[in-house]
Amino acid sequence: MEEVCDLCERSPVTTTEHHLIPRQYGGVEGPTVLLCSACHRQIHALFTNEELAAFYHTLERLKDHPDVRKYIKWVKKQDPEKRITTRKSNRRKRK
Repeated sequence: MEEVCDLCERSPVTTTEHHLIPRQYGGVEGPTVLLCSACHRQIHALFTNEELAAFYHTLERLKDHPDVRKYIKWVKKQDPEKRITTRKSNRRKRK
């Protein structure tokens, strides 16, 4: 389904549903947002599910994180058709 990404606001992109509170932490029936695959992968590369459940469980809090702001600024310049590779953050690698 071609949509607009709620995080980077690029369009048209194929979106997936992101549970703001991870399902394993009780977010099955909780709020969701539509994210392009690049943003969805980036969120999970930057944060653990525990971090997402504890603090980064709103779009505003996600957008306010410095690494996410930097990523959004960069990804907005990318062609929505382009496949974007994602690397796990160094902070996540150490956990």
